Amino acid sequence: MLRTIDLRGRALDADVIRAVLPRPQQDPSTVLGDVVALIDDVRRRGETALLEQSDRFDGGRPAAVRVPVDEIVAAEQALPGDIRVALELLIERVRAASRAQLSEPATTVLGDGARVLQRWLPVRRVGLYVPGGRAVYPSSVVMNVVPAQTAGVRALAIASPPQRDLGGAVHPIVLGAAGLLGVHEVYAMGGAGAVGALAHGVPGIGLEPVDVVTGPGNVFVAAAKRAVAGAVGIDSEAGPTEILVVADGAADPELVAADLISQAEHDVLAAAVLVTDAPELASAVVTAVERRQATTFHAERVRTSLTAPQSGILLVDDLAAAVAVSNAYAPEHLEVLTADPWPLVAELTEAGAVFVGPGSPVSLGDYAAGSNHVLPTGGTARFSAGLSVRPFLRQQQVVDYDLDALHEARPAVRALADAEGLPAHGDAVDARFT
Repeated sequence: MLRTIDLRGRALDADVIRAVLPRPQQDPSTVLGDVVALIDDVRRRGETALLEQSDRFDGGRPAAVRVPVDEIVAAEQALPGDIRVALELLIERVRAASRAQLSEPATTVLGDGARVLQRWLPVRRVGLYVPGGRAVYPSSVVMNVVPAQTAGVRALAIASPPQRDLGGAVHPIVLGAAGLLGVHEVYAMGGAGAVGALAHGVPGIGLEPVDVVTGPGNVFVAAAKRAVAGAVGIDSEAGPTEILVVADGAADPELVAADLISQAEHDVLAAAVLVTDAPELASAVVTAVERRQATTFHAERVRTSLTAPQSGILLVDDLAAAVAVSNAYAPEHLEVLTADPWPLVAELTEAGAVFVGPGSPVSLGDYAAGSNHVLPTGGTARFSAGLSVRPFLRQQQVVDYDLDALHEARPAVRALADAEGLPAHGDAVDARFT
């Protein structure tokens, strides 16, 4: 089922690694043109375009794009007890981890009467995307909303696709999670059109443009975030999920197989990759995957994901080579299942989130670890981070110099302004002393 790529005995420079890495054939760049057309259609025709896109892509036209507040309240009140308890635990843990990400204001004194204050201010309004195609994601409501609230954002709008089997309604557990967090602005819309609607607004349904769009989704959602970046802020391109497991001969093949399947069940485009220096482990994992796949709930989806180009096993000479391969891949989720993981963890720098040891499966991070599960995919973990309070905050510098301090800096301003051919800059300082 899982194909094997043998890299043993090869010099693994970056170009060689990238040439052989399992990658999906469809990435955000391949659908960007279609996505831009969908966003432009929403900008021109508003709610009509959103309803048509719901019919076309989600299989259900909602009664109204904006969900009535009383439906959200009712869904929150109807949450099953075990789900409410689980969501409350998740909220508590993610809120605690998010608070740790906040920065205190800091003042730098550069001389008598010369100081610069660094402060962080929340954006005014955010749009939070909660996927809902092949699964239901109340956990993504928490992962989006809690960091935004912790950052101090006051206006939050959630978009989630209408469900085919619910007559075009947003799933009640998603609505219930929103209500539990006090968010009562929810829209039944999905995909690229939803991202465009959040970014540019839809006056006909009372949707004001947001300042930042965050949240995971499929390849079209990731491409839409790329398309609107610049008009609004985004967190990262969190597209179809990825797991890369670095393991040696000490790893349990059953756990490796279970973890690969846990992510493959998300989507046929999900990527599941094992990198190991132990051929016997690779063989045992293939056997375990085949057995587990046949009985898992989403057996066909998992089979498609695991046999697709984005999944596979990479055999390497040693764990140093495994580190090089993993860093070149820059996975969304990285698991380290080795006899002595921590020396490797120090070297495994390119990943959205790292899960260490058999007690830290990726599925724990999806639900209850306290870490955020909205993470960069498609290799963008090289320069992007998982969702935190930071996308919802703007760093601002406040400059406070008195005239004596300005006088001390005056010669430097004059010299540099004249050197750059911008003498009026220097004149503006001189004017304070004439």
